[in-house]
Amino acid sequence: MKRTATPSSQSGLFGTPPAAARHSVLAHWSSPRVLVLAAAGAAIGFNNFWQFPHLLGSYGGGAFLIVYLGCLALIGVPLLMAELMLGRLGRASPVGTLRHLAGLVRSDPNWAMVGAMGVIAGFLIFTYLSVIAGWTFAYTLRALVGAFAGLTADGIGSQFAQLVKDPEKQLFWYTLFVGATLLAAARGLRAGVEIAVRLVVPLLLILLGALLVYAATTGGIGRALAQLFVPDFTRLGSAGILNAMTHALFTLGLGTGVMLMYGAYATAHTPLARVSLRVVALDTLTGLAAAVIIFSVLYAGGVEPVAGAALVFQALPLAFDHIPLGGVAGTAFFLLLTLVAWVSALAFIEPALVWLGERYGLSRRRAALVCGVAGWLLGVVVMLSFNAWAFSFKFFGVVKKLGMFDVLQILTAHLLLPLGGILLALFAGWVVRPATSREALGLRSPCSFDAWLWSVRVVIPLLLVIVMLSLSDLFA
Repeated sequence: MKRTATPSSQSGLFGTPPAAARHSVLAHWSSPRVLVLAAAGAAIGFNNFWQFPHLLGSYGGGAFLIVYLGCLALIGVPLLMAELMLGRLGRASPVGTLRHLAGLVRSDPNWAMVGAMGVIAGFLIFTYLSVIAGWTFAYTLRALVGAFAGLTADGIGSQFAQLVKDPEKQLFWYTLFVGATLLAAARGLRAGVEIAVRLVVPLLLILLGALLVYAATTGGIGRALAQLFVPDFTRLGSAGILNAMTHALFTLGLGTGVMLMYGAYATAHTPLARVSLRVVALDTLTGLAAAVIIFSVLYAGGVEPVAGAALVFQALPLAFDHIPLGGVAGTAFFLLLTLVAWVSALAFIEPALVWLGERYGLSRRRAALVCGVAGWLLGVVVMLSFNAWAFSFKFFGVVKKLGMFDVLQILTAHLLLPLGGILLALFAGWVVRPATSREALGLRSPCSFDAWLWSVRVVIPLLLVIVMLSLSDLFA
């Protein structure tokens, strides 16, 4: 694609931000360690707790893990490196970054639309993530006061149904979570987001470690380890391989603009390859620890594994109630989920905040207010999808019954994220000059750089196209 306009005259989906053709983000992370914590906090999301354990247990345990680690090497690490690199080179919002970098090499300014897709995806995920986080907020308090003690499976299921079908209760917890997120975001990078990740990410890792020790004392640890780590390739199948590829993309928040944005805050001396490996390692270890904890608790409590909301809000409270110190452990678990959601929400809203500042010259606090009001209103629509505004539709033959909640999940997870990943890989591999990429990534070995370059040029786009073309198989 050839550029047909000067940088100052470029316009795209969002118009031309004031600093689109020059560096506009001035703040930096205080150290590479903070970037690792922030990016890992963004990557460690709900999927590590209510999807990854189910995938690992359902598709052959160690067999799925082997394929998944291979997908991280082929997709996750190279694309994370690419997004962090592009962000640091552009030093602006995802929209401004891609417009600026395209202008430098006289490419099409409409590459900025890829950045716009990331901003939109992150904002949409923030809205429905906040609704679910409201549930974990409520369940933390319920576990603390022993609200699940002595309840049957039907009783716990009834409690969850009452929560999601009661807009007033949901609205309180949802608003509380959104308010806490936007208050931290409004304080800026160093005084808000950085302080949050410095405090919260180590705390959630400590909680995870404590729960892992607790899981080792339950009677279900042996069965859990066998289920999760003994390879059984007969249960892997093509569905297991496809799910491994999709999870390798989704678990790191790639394609959402988050890593582009966090990369923009990296200093010139931050070792991006090393940061990427550490983020992927933290995210993977967290997912494995979560799987061991969850399966150990379920087996010790005599509850069969399930996935999604039924796992977190019904099966686990029942299992915790059946084992010693389950009330304390359950409270710690739901507090952990709330903290995970909070640092993820801070990450997903960040690109939109910076873009508002670029495009309209808004202060950080005003941008947070605009995002907060818009996100809260859309979140209310999502929240009502579980009760008054629910509607059903079919997607690849599967009936979806949760209205806008399902629509936004499908739009982000199955369209914007994989398509954004494909286009960002192509941009990093074919538009940015290899000499620029080599210098930015600091890969001294020619073999390492060539492996990264051809991964983003060919391997990642090809694999993600296969994922997008296989949606019918995934949903089946």
